[in-house]
Amino acid sequence: MSAELSSHGLDKIVVLLVAAITMVPLFKKIGLGSVLGYLVAGLIVGPFGLRLFRDAGSVLHIAEMGVVMFLFVIGLEMRPKHLWSLRKDIFGLGALQIFTCIGALTLLGLVSGYSLAFSLLGAAGFVMTSTAIVFQFLAERKQLADPPGEKIVSILLFEDLLIVPLLAIVALASQSTGGGQEVGSSGVWGIVFPIAAMVGLIVVGIWLLNPFFRILSLAKSREVMTAAALLVVLGTALAMQLSGLSMAMGAFLAGVFLAESTFRHQIEADIEPFRGLLLGLFFMAVGMSLDLSVVYANLHFVLAAVVAMMAVKAACVYAVARVTGSPHRMSIERAILMAQGGEFAFVLFSAGAFGNLITAEQEAMLTATVVLSMVLTPLAVILMYRLLKDEEKSLDGVEKADGLSGNVLVIGFGRFGQVFCQLLLMKNADVTIIDSDVDIIKSVSRFGFKVYYGDGSRLDVLRASGAGTAELIAIAVDDKEVANKIIDLVKSEFPLAKILVRTWDRTHAREVVTKGVDFQVRETFESAIVFGEACLKTLGVSDEEAADVAQRIRDLDADRFELELAAGNSDAGREVILGNVTKPEPLVKPKRIQPEGAVQSSPS
Repeated sequence: MSAELSSHGLDKIVVLLVAAITMVPLFKKIGLGSVLGYLVAGLIVGPFGLRLFRDAGSVLHIAEMGVVMFLFVIGLEMRPKHLWSLRKDIFGLGALQIFTCIGALTLLGLVSGYSLAFSLLGAAGFVMTSTAIVFQFLAERKQLADPPGEKIVSILLFEDLLIVPLLAIVALASQSTGGGQEVGSSGVWGIVFPIAAMVGLIVVGIWLLNPFFRILSLAKSREVMTAAALLVVLGTALAMQLSGLSMAMGAFLAGVFLAESTFRHQIEADIEPFRGLLLGLFFMAVGMSLDLSVVYANLHFVLAAVVAMMAVKAACVYAVARVTGSPHRMSIERAILMAQGGEFAFVLFSAGAFGNLITAEQEAMLTATVVLSMVLTPLAVILMYRLLKDEEKSLDGVEKADGLSGNVLVIGFGRFGQVFCQLLLMKNADVTIIDSDVDIIKSVSRFGFKVYYGDGSRLDVLRASGAGTAELIAIAVDDKEVANKIIDLVKSEFPLAKILVRTWDRTHAREVVTKGVDFQVRETFESAIVFGEACLKTLGVSDEEAADVAQRIRDLDADRFELELAAGNSDAGREVILGNVTKPEPLVKPKRIQPEGAVQSSPS
């Protein structure tokens, strides 16, 4: 197995796929996440594992397209106006964090006895956070659009903007030491080209991309649209790379310019399969790049450098976050998530070695340090979320449930509760409302709702909320287990109260019915019936007939539900009930919508 695989390429693809589908599900199953699974898979099949691949650099070069496509998809979700609103975070917060980290990490290197060139280059490389790892974690937790996620995105964008000046500094420093190439007039072009590329990208993105996709859509070919989407992503990435800028930033900006396009969703769907596969390949390539021989030969340096640099960078990120007003928990999350070095460090270290600022051995040591920090980040993030307790929210301005009474007790005041309570309040019912979400309580108080703080799954809170005197207890919490627990408590301690429950789905509905509640309704069932009734009316069905169909569906669903209860499983009566729905002739003959002025042909 140590021999190099054949040169046909297909066997290499099979090896990568086998490694990925073996390790990623395993690591997700044990709670370590997909990123670490890809990294370990790459390490196993790479040149320092089973040696099924000898050139990790070539794989990494191809896999960088995964990061490019990922950033393009992120850009599609961020409209230009929204990006402009983040300019203070990009150039303010981003600059503050980057320069603080560079200063602290450079000082760490100098204190440890290394030269200024080595310390500064190592700091500049390590301060560049891994865009792929951070975005992947934010995407998995659906935090990209949240304010904390947007701040991290802003910092990463500023890091991408620093690529050109950092490479220019390395080139100038190399020239002063007699290494590298002459800068001369190329230094001017090194600034002009990136600016020209950015201006060109803006012009193309605003005025040409939409007409381009509109013309191609006339071909009505999915393959053509997919090819066009790939052309836009790879073309902008190539243009940015040739101008000296980041490929990922070019793809991100292309996505931003297409965010307002009517073809945005189609493009995103076309890119998604390539993005997922190539991003996974990127993580595997990073795992392959971990040179275990270098780590073993310089074990003390690499381990000490990884721990020290990650700790110093995390401390700086945390300090900057706190100074700029972020709460404690959010600051810790940002610090741990951004504590590692990034893929751009490989380019910077290579340029430094080419310019004789560092030796080839030092380059390998720094590269191993960055790669190991990327490997350790998923573990650090997982450990953080397991150890970090949720912050207790302030109860200032929120009144706890105590000594309350009323005819109706409502538990849970989310979207569902806010709607049905309006009916009760309109008829002047004596309603007491409790909820355990402080944010909801504070939010609805601005609209005149009086909601008390209390956990309805606790018996003492139910007593304090007036459950003992309530004629009706309405349970509208959005957690099935909590709802079931409340039902059990009410049935046991307050048997005279009527229980009405909002259920999650059919399975939950059967559970609460068997518990003996007086009424239950699935949270989306009636709204879906009303929506379907409106669809029928739009198709030309009369109001009376549409209402009759809606009632028939309600009756059929109720019959099916009774059969399921009797049989004790969700499949009971499925064929019978669904068969009854599909037997009648269509109520409305489907109509083909014709463009204005078109003539509809007669049926043959």
